[in-house]
Amino acid sequence: MFADRSASIPKVCYEIFVRSFCDSNGDGIGDLNGIISKLDYLADLGIEAIWLTPIHPSPSYHKYDVTDYYAIDPEYGTMGDFRRLLAGAHERGIAIYLDLIVNHTSTLHPWFEEARKSKDNPYRHFYWWMNEDQIDHLGISERETSDDSQVVYPWHKNPGDDEKYYGLFYKGMPDLNYHSEALREEIAKIIRFWLNDVGVDGFRLDAARHIYPEWDQEQSTSFWEFFSKIVGEVKPGAFTVAEVWAETEEVAPYFRNLNATFHFDLSFALQRMLLAGRDEEIIDKLQASFNLFQKYNPLFVNAIMLTNHDQERIGSVVGGDIEKIKLAASILLTLPGQPYLYYGEEIGMLGKKPDPYIREPFLWAPDPDDPQLTNWITPEFTTLKTVAPLSEQTGDLNSVFNHYKKLIHLRRSEPALNQILAPNLQPVRLGDDRLLAYFRPHVDRSLVIIHNLGDTESELTIPEDKSLFTQVLFSTDPLHETNLTTKRLSAHSSIILAPAGNTRTGEKQ
Repeated sequence: MFADRSASIPKVCYEIFVRSFCDSNGDGIGDLNGIISKLDYLADLGIEAIWLTPIHPSPSYHKYDVTDYYAIDPEYGTMGDFRRLLAGAHERGIAIYLDLIVNHTSTLHPWFEEARKSKDNPYRHFYWWMNEDQIDHLGISERETSDDSQVVYPWHKNPGDDEKYYGLFYKGMPDLNYHSEALREEIAKIIRFWLNDVGVDGFRLDAARHIYPEWDQEQSTSFWEFFSKIVGEVKPGAFTVAEVWAETEEVAPYFRNLNATFHFDLSFALQRMLLAGRDEEIIDKLQASFNLFQKYNPLFVNAIMLTNHDQERIGSVVGGDIEKIKLAASILLTLPGQPYLYYGEEIGMLGKKPDPYIREPFLWAPDPDDPQLTNWITPEFTTLKTVAPLSEQTGDLNSVFNHYKKLIHLRRSEPALNQILAPNLQPVRLGDDRLLAYFRPHVDRSLVIIHNLGDTESELTIPEDKSLFTQVLFSTDPLHETNLTTKRLSAHSSIILAPAGNTRTGEKQ
């Protein structure tokens, strides 16, 4: 059932909030041609896949409320622009994942505009409708908030109608009802269009755990069986990565039908650990999650990230501390899985909620009138006073950017680091919870990775079975450059160790 696809899985991915990335036409809004102009930059950084936030026509700035699944929002460009982006990415070995919103539409989508006209309209069944008595009978008039939705009252009035429609995230985003076979046929057409007719490489799937409402939620995992069957028929190698914003136990069943899900438990654990300066036995917890995931899919892909477009940026989480920003990158890019960088993390961008301010413009150059700079929002956190632009960081060997670039290329070149399927991970016990240490075994060359989460220097007591690991492949500690010469590790530093004198198979001696 599960074919070996390890060679085709991108090693490092990059999320682009399209509106904020790069402007090509002077209107202050990021666009597809802007991304095309930066493909060489992304390829040089080491990116192998791009996740684009929604590009469909939409009334909102974020475009998670779609009005036409077959078109490109004119603010972002044309279908011709998208095809050029796809071709340019593929020429550089970069895959494109489209953010596909199948949980809900905009109230301005033609389906909903028809559905709201009358109970007899054929599109009525595309959405959830109930009257007050039905809602009260089921006890679903309100809900507890969740990490991914703060809405308490999810039922919304339709003027002149005794029935309300269900919208989990916002009254302008009515949820789709997949009990409708006609709707499923429409979704299948959309999948075929983007995979076959256009040629995208896969989908990032929004709100995957909410495909059915909470009173019918056990149906949500089965929906993805239908979805993945269509994907497999149209393009067997297409990749699916889902947002299942929940704890590991709830996430695991989604691996039955999807390649990857984002590991939110890991994201929040890393944030807590960076703030507290203490390990939370995260390696043991990761191993437990891997054991659970593989019960549903032995070829599961663990999609890992520091933060994304719905979370406060990691730079602000750690208070703008450059050393902690680098430490966060060091941990992410040395753990097993498929890492996703949120655009601008590689230059240390900052951002706190509300949401628009975690999606601020990327800083390319020190010129406030830089024509590439998007200006749809006046930034509060990432400004030329708080974050060095990319053009300045490229020439600074100690910059956040060069830290990311070096780690990405090391990850891609070291088999022990870039193994994605059957994650190779074991804890290394150093007897100090300020130290996060783990072993990445591999037949070519095994590695030991150690991070000092603490604010002070820590003593290293390497276990006897790892005593040969003294060759330093990577270090942010000036005490350790080529060999492990001292048994101490500076605050917020990381080292990657290989066995002394060991070279990988095929490597020059």
